[in-house]
Amino acid sequence: MSIVLSNRTYRHLFLAQVVALLGTGMLTVALGLLAYQLAGAQAGSVLGTALAIKMIAYVLIAPVVGAYANRLPRRAFLVTMDLVRAGVALSLPFVTQVWEIYVLIFMLQSASAAFTPTFQATIPDVLPDEKDYTRALSLSRMAYDMENLLSPMLTAALLTVISFHWLFGGTVVGFICSAALVVSVRLPRAGGSATTGGIFTKTFRGISIYLRTPRLRGLLGLNLAAAAASSMVIVNTVVYVQARLGRPASDVPLGLAAFGFGSMLMALVLPKLLESRADRPVMLLGAAVMTFGLVVGAIVAAVGGPYEWPAFLLTWLVIGLGYSTTLTPSGRLLKRSAHADDRPAVFAAQFSLSHVCWLIAYPIAGTLGSLLGMPITFVVLAIVAAAGLGAAALSWPSEDPDALEHPHDPDAARGHLVDGEQATPGRHRHVFIIDDQHPKWPN
Repeated sequence: MSIVLSNRTYRHLFLAQVVALLGTGMLTVALGLLAYQLAGAQAGSVLGTALAIKMIAYVLIAPVVGAYANRLPRRAFLVTMDLVRAGVALSLPFVTQVWEIYVLIFMLQSASAAFTPTFQATIPDVLPDEKDYTRALSLSRMAYDMENLLSPMLTAALLTVISFHWLFGGTVVGFICSAALVVSVRLPRAGGSATTGGIFTKTFRGISIYLRTPRLRGLLGLNLAAAAASSMVIVNTVVYVQARLGRPASDVPLGLAAFGFGSMLMALVLPKLLESRADRPVMLLGAAVMTFGLVVGAIVAAVGGPYEWPAFLLTWLVIGLGYSTTLTPSGRLLKRSAHADDRPAVFAAQFSLSHVCWLIAYPIAGTLGSLLGMPITFVVLAIVAAAGLGAAALSWPSEDPDALEHPHDPDAARGHLVDGEQATPGRHRHVFIIDDQHPKWPN
């Protein structure tokens, strides 16, 4: 990992990601306390609505921004989005009405939906070597997991000496530091897309490329499997630990830590593993491990007994292992499947479509957990994960070379046929990516 961190540009971008994530973690806690101050017993409803607004912003805003991000100066755009987020966080302590929270949350998450995929699409240009980029993906996965582990502890420590309103100040500092780190480096320029058409065509270009590329359709199935497994962890850990097992609130972070530790452990192993293994079998194995973990969770919840608590922690560890194995390499697939000009749009499509999967999984985990109990919830989510795994295996061919032989209309593709390896008349072979000259995947 130290090899990629020796790259000054990537090192500053990675630190920008880390401090922004820590700020976001503090914001999550502060928002919950603010909702309780304004709404009292209805705080859960307020937070649920805020999370729904967050997901809607992610799903709707990311494709629009992805369509135009490659036309904007990357550094200025990323810094602007950081400053917008800082401004919103600075405004939150002063709200007096619940509706004001909703408006500010939509603005905040819209800026995040613009920032995150653009940031992710920049890293392959900073680290063009495949091995270096894979290490960067693992570091990014570890950063997310560390935020899940450290933010609650840091926030709890701060709350012993300051009011929760000051947590918003910590969030502001995080976003400003992120902006400063981005300003401190020069980023590769994004190419201008040759896409023609109106806003609808440009907005859905990334999603169109995504859905016409078999390996990315497979990734969408894997996103569903990951959403099913992680939603069980995110939504029901507190319910399982406190309501079912009757353990103290201080044990809830231990459950989340087990999941995070499994994810981080696999993120450390993956760069070496992916040097000798293709992405497809590794990612499918990860989804199978998550599905297995959900099935084991159903058995543990149904049997109970004196060892249920350690069995629960082990189950969360296994799901974390599978989660990281499934999602960490996804950036490699996106990089392979888009030209540099289209990369922001394709990363935005992944961001948007993956959050559609969470929009499906979160209500299932929450509603079934409260109405039908943990064993049935585990079983239903295992079925959803297995469906995602099956769809991925069917959509993503086991033979997935970069170069494919394909036909062209000689008149429509005049001049293009000289590229690549000439095959029979009107056909040739080269690295195949969906674009204006290659609108359909060859059979």
